Amino acid sequence: MNASVKPVYRITDLAADERPRERLGKLGPQALSSAELLAILLRVGVTGENAVQVGQRLLQKFGGLTGLHRATFDEMRAQHGIGEAKAAQIKAAIELGRRLMLEAPEERPAINSPAEAAALVQYEMSGLEQEHLRVILLDTRNRVLDIVEIYRGSVNSSQVHIGEVFKPAIRRNATAIIVIHNHPSGDPTPSPDDVAVTRAILQAGKLLDIDVLDHMVIGQGRWVSLKERGLGFSG
Repeated sequence: MNASVKPVYRITDLAADERPRERLGKLGPQALSSAELLAILLRVGVTGENAVQVGQRLLQKFGGLTGLHRATFDEMRAQHGIGEAKAAQIKAAIELGRRLMLEAPEERPAINSPAEAAALVQYEMSGLEQEHLRVILLDTRNRVLDIVEIYRGSVNSSQVHIGEVFKPAIRRNATAIIVIHNHPSGDPTPSPDDVAVTRAILQAGKLLDIDVLDHMVIGQGRWVSLKERGLGFSG
């Protein structure tokens, strides 16, 4: 590495129109990526990484915002460049978001199509290096109660415990769920195991009186609804 090249690690090293705080002020928080929002909380980065890059690293390490929410305080503060103060800020911000969703049900997005379900998770899940199985919990009006990670690893009928899929729904009194997992290969074509898992989940849902609205596979820039294709839902 050329010693004369100054490593970029501060937000102020970015052009003014690329700085997250300035972008938020001009465009609103909804225009920023998750990494940029984290960068505003972090304020500064570390040598060789600006705050946005640190935010991207955290999202990749923990598997997105859901993973950050699930991570313990100790796991968070152990990450390079974080420490106790920044870990506390991130955990506090995520918890405030969770409480807002619970207090303001009218603000929860409603899922009325597979495309709307995919839009909630596709950006994050398409970049995951392992398979992750998540469940979108829905109320009686198909509004999102939560998105919960159930499993990380190969999604096949021998390894996925169907009871675990429904535990969060039972705890939260969800009336319906949408099951989603990703294919790290980028190809969202459902496998025979995906179809077998779908059939097992549907059968369990009928017994528990919880509607399984869909099972979706997320790929790179594409997604597949098994319900739309009649895979596991027919018959």
